[in-house]
Amino acid sequence: MTHDAQDASRGTTLPAAEGRSRWLLVAVAGSLSFVAMLDMNVVNVSLSEISRDLRVSPSMAQWAALGYQLAVVSLLLPAGRWLDGRGTGAKIGLRPAVLVSVTGFAVCGLLSAAAPWMAWLTVTRIAQGAFGSMLFVLMPVLAMRAVPPKLRARAMSVPATLGPLGAVTGPPVGGMLLDAFGWRAVFIVKLPVCIGALLVAARLLPRAGKLHAPGGRLLADAALVGSGLAALLLSLSLASESPGWLLLAVAALPPLAWWLRGTGGRQVCDVVRASGTQRINSAVFAIAAGFASMHFVMALRLQREGGLSATATGLTMLSFPLAMGLMGPLGGRLADRYGPQATALTGSAITALGLALLLPLGNDSLTWGDIAWRLAIAGSGMGLYGGPVQTLVMSSAPPGAVGTAGSVVQLSRSLGFAVGPALATAVWGIAGAARSALVVSAAAACVAVLLLSLRRPVPEHEPPGTDAAPAPSASR
Repeated sequence: MTHDAQDASRGTTLPAAEGRSRWLLVAVAGSLSFVAMLDMNVVNVSLSEISRDLRVSPSMAQWAALGYQLAVVSLLLPAGRWLDGRGTGAKIGLRPAVLVSVTGFAVCGLLSAAAPWMAWLTVTRIAQGAFGSMLFVLMPVLAMRAVPPKLRARAMSVPATLGPLGAVTGPPVGGMLLDAFGWRAVFIVKLPVCIGALLVAARLLPRAGKLHAPGGRLLADAALVGSGLAALLLSLSLASESPGWLLLAVAALPPLAWWLRGTGGRQVCDVVRASGTQRINSAVFAIAAGFASMHFVMALRLQREGGLSATATGLTMLSFPLAMGLMGPLGGRLADRYGPQATALTGSAITALGLALLLPLGNDSLTWGDIAWRLAIAGSGMGLYGGPVQTLVMSSAPPGAVGTAGSVVQLSRSLGFAVGPALATAVWGIAGAARSALVVSAAAACVAVLLLSLRRPVPEHEPPGTDAAPAPSASR
């Protein structure tokens, strides 16, 4: 086993990451997390323009966004297992994995921008989502390994904060690009970040390890997980147009059940059990659903019922990501000093408080300033929470399973982002009031607080200087 492979299995500090170089690698992890999440939402505002230019229906144009989202969510778990060497029998080198995933992500963006027809655009977006799933799994691993353990939470707070910021800033960035340059610019805006990341990674990451093709069993697992999660995500995405689409979620059960009964599903479950992160992943899902439902409801409520313009709405909502960005680095520092669990719990409690303070939204006397400071409180909590909760998961992962552990928490977050708006739409439609949907948002954040408070700390899997033991296996 190469030195890089040993290092990958342990999750220890990269040999090349010293001094200023370590924070350049952390910056790469954060910037790539930002653009990968940006791609989740930046395309949405250009769908009508794509529909007109490529002469397709609006529902067909929606695949420019759905293709990417479905591929990312469906392939997260297989990507994590592949990077850990599950299904190939060999560890994947971090350097080639980063270079290939970033290059593929950038090339697919270029091909999407050059799309002459809708089928081309759909295929390239699905391919870009496949490379995006690798980025989502790799970035927390890169941030964790770039620094020594005493700085781990500080480093993890960078991608954990910049990722959600990318999701929030996607629509306004997409709108500005669409107005200035047209829809094709939406797909190439990420190229400068990708080129910069490639140059830094190629220079600083050690030249060790190889990229092995996934085995047949891993491809079969990807097909099962992908088809199940794709059906689930499609049902949630389309339910806002017609509730009958929720029935599609039933189609997700057979392939997911089959996967759970197989080696791949059992290995993922073993990793989660060994790390003791069941409640953490559930909390990540809950707070992501609360955040996404709040963002969805507030944007519609301020324009439809509050009478604010799109610009005024955007400026009001901007207080959330601004506060989150400011508090993210502080969350990492506090976690390194006082522990990630206490910091994550405090951040989630502040988020729940901010979301609960939004409940008087139905009061006509509530001004945009009243809303902005409440959003700022919730954003501050999310900033404090993001890095520490990611650190909890990655530090608790068994040796040789950091990729799998990271993919599980990323999947929990992504599903929360998908479930939140669908749930808010359903509650708003049934109750007929935005406040009811905001109650769901605040309640989800409170559930996250409860789950994090109940979790018992587990010892970090910080291996000794010898070769790490293998990750838990389902083969018993």
